[in-house]
Amino acid sequence: MTTHFFLLSTAVSTERLSWIEECLKFFFVQLYPETLVHRGKTESPVFTFFVTGDALYSLEDPDAQEVWSVILSLTSVKILCDRRELELRGISIEHLRMKYPDHLIDQNGLGDRGQPSFWKDVADLIRKNRPPLPDSVGWLQSESPYMHRSAWYGVRCLSAALEAGMSVELYAYLDGIHIGHIGQNPTESENIGRTIEELHEHAFRQGLQSTILGCNRCATARGYSTWDDGQGVIISTCTIRPFRIRDMNAMIDRLGQNHIVIADNAGSIQLPKKGPAISFDRAEKSGTAPPVTILVTKSPYSTEHTFGAVSFAVACAHQGILTRVIFMEDGVYALAGTHKTAPDSVPFNLQDVINAVAGSENLHFFALIPSFQKRGVTKSKTLNAVLDIGFPGLGKIFFYPPANVRVDHQRILFF
Repeated sequence: MTTHFFLLSTAVSTERLSWIEECLKFFFVQLYPETLVHRGKTESPVFTFFVTGDALYSLEDPDAQEVWSVILSLTSVKILCDRRELELRGISIEHLRMKYPDHLIDQNGLGDRGQPSFWKDVADLIRKNRPPLPDSVGWLQSESPYMHRSAWYGVRCLSAALEAGMSVELYAYLDGIHIGHIGQNPTESENIGRTIEELHEHAFRQGLQSTILGCNRCATARGYSTWDDGQGVIISTCTIRPFRIRDMNAMIDRLGQNHIVIADNAGSIQLPKKGPAISFDRAEKSGTAPPVTILVTKSPYSTEHTFGAVSFAVACAHQGILTRVIFMEDGVYALAGTHKTAPDSVPFNLQDVINAVAGSENLHFFALIPSFQKRGVTKSKTLNAVLDIGFPGLGKIFFYPPANVRVDHQRILFF
């Protein structure tokens, strides 16, 4: 049975759970109703949700529990929790676990040191689901270390992947660039820089590849000292040895390869090799790179996430990757109303940026209408290139194989 999975590590709202629920209903009812039939306990689920960090609170929240109950009532869904993070936060999931003991798992397999490891469970499923080649895992890091747990999750995930015999790739974007700074010396937490160096050395000892790249635009914006050696190689004096600051296209080139790429909130959807003769949208060029679907969930301007998401999408499309950008949750504020900036203002107008790139090859923009309705706002009439979709449209983007692209999975990245 084909397995799809989502990794959730930050706070999960009932709104997010609701659109996940609607997409699952679309999948099971519209596409594969036979999976709703009760199956044996030994069969693999169609959907696995790996839940860690603050996302675990949703399993205890009364409102969120109602939606999780609907999701768990589907026989082909399983939630696998991070036991250590549950204990750290003092969270009890007994209410849900008693109702769905076969679908809600709160114990983890044993890692390389004989200790329970949530990330080993993640790596094992990735290895089971992996494309034939290359045998590797990528992690996109967009948040700074220490202030956020996501960097810690990333190195744990990649360490578990190494133990499972897979090569690893780490991509530093936006504030994620800080994971590679030299001289990190925290007194009350794990040294992320040193752990990355150890990860790199571990890969070398096992005869596996370790690729650690940082985006040069993000590095320059944050004051990293770099220079070009005259042959296109960017050199830095303020990063750890395995860390390479490169043009963003070098990072996107790696996404053009056929391997699993995840982040602190991400998903991997397996596309049927011989499924129904349906497709949602067509790439302008045929390709073999897994499509990238970017979910813009944060409001614009207050952080770099929304602009970073659009920039990332443009770079992916420019490299021939079919890229869909979906504005949802608070991300719809980027499309609501008419945005204006003074002529001498430094901040950019995000709506102007979207209109400027909307005609790019292999790049498609969508707006989730229920998110507008929930907030009582409407999309700007100037954004004609952003197509309105409802929950069925979202389900089609997730689960219909795109025409003209020959791949076995697509990547879902939350921004």
